[in-house]
Amino acid sequence: MKANRFERFERYMVPLLSRDTERKMKLPVRLLLGVLLQVSRVYRVVVQLRLFLYEKGIFRHHTLGCQVISVGNLTVGGTGKTPVVEVFARELQREGRKVAILSRGYRKQEPPFARRLADAILLREWRQPPRVVSDGAKLLLDCEMSGDEPYMLAANLPDVAVLVDKNRVKSGRYAINRLQCDTLILDDGFQYLALKHRVKIVLVDKTNPFGNERVLPRGLLREPVKNIRRADVVFLTKSDGRDSETLKSRIRALNSRAEVVECKHCPRHFRNVYGEDCRDLTFVAGKAVTVVSGIAAPLGFERELERMGARILERNRFADHHRYAEQEIIDIINRSRKLGADAIVTTQKDAVRFPKLARCDVPIYFLKVEIDILSGAESFQQCIARICFRT
Repeated sequence: MKANRFERFERYMVPLLSRDTERKMKLPVRLLLGVLLQVSRVYRVVVQLRLFLYEKGIFRHHTLGCQVISVGNLTVGGTGKTPVVEVFARELQREGRKVAILSRGYRKQEPPFARRLADAILLREWRQPPRVVSDGAKLLLDCEMSGDEPYMLAANLPDVAVLVDKNRVKSGRYAINRLQCDTLILDDGFQYLALKHRVKIVLVDKTNPFGNERVLPRGLLREPVKNIRRADVVFLTKSDGRDSETLKSRIRALNSRAEVVECKHCPRHFRNVYGEDCRDLTFVAGKAVTVVSGIAAPLGFERELERMGARILERNRFADHHRYAEQEIIDIINRSRKLGADAIVTTQKDAVRFPKLARCDVPIYFLKVEIDILSGAESFQQCIARICFRT
């Protein structure tokens, strides 16, 4: 019940924080946003002070003697980061690198609070090994223990190690010493400054680049837009290849040295959540479907299905990273059957969080998505070459 209340609060607040004006809002809401704006100003100062201390060497960057690539963003959620991490890992592995992806494992199952507190007080955290989702040979943990995104990456990249720990200096050392990795990718790592990055990749969602351009908690920015100057490569995600010059010009004004790569998240096929059945993209054309999503930006996913010709009967939207209960999925199946749905469609990120079911009266499919580079392919290949020391 607590999780449901938290998710309802999150779903209410995120659109609210994205707005750039308080006009036409009720007085209590305006007062709340006013307080959040003041907190946001303090937070901005703290973020910039922390960056200054790292830049001046007062806070220490750790170096591990191998290639470290960070993939992250300036905003919270919704930039389509996981497919970009996947394509970098796949390309580097193809070039002969031994790759490990280091993730924090957002919303993974945590030990009891008392144990975590004791570990922190007694400094036992450094001695505890990271969770190894995959060692590059086999999958070792489930979605609940690893978090949905690390598990999805491990499932899609069988030859790439995936480790989960909030201390990525520790997990990086483990990957090097125990798994003999020579290239580390920090998933959601742009703000992780404790580890020295060789290449910093920042993702910008073309459909909503910087929200209302305010930092948390009044906006959705983790740090000010000007900090994009630290990036070596900027990926414009969710692009259609049109009308990008204004955004590109702004990015180049803030960071003249960064390579800009424009990419599109492209559907590949539908796969049954509970089986091996795989269908091409024409599968949903003319079909009546219900949709289930627990992602930051569900509208884009739903519109993509409609472009494919699907007729959406019901939209079941949950908070980002929602952990599905068995009864929730059973209820959705029963409603879908009553509505006459031909199938239930979800995202791959959601599919890994679905519980196992003894029976499924309406087939459930997830949409597999990968990225296609629309412009800047040469810059992308140069980035891979630089990491692999090719000329």
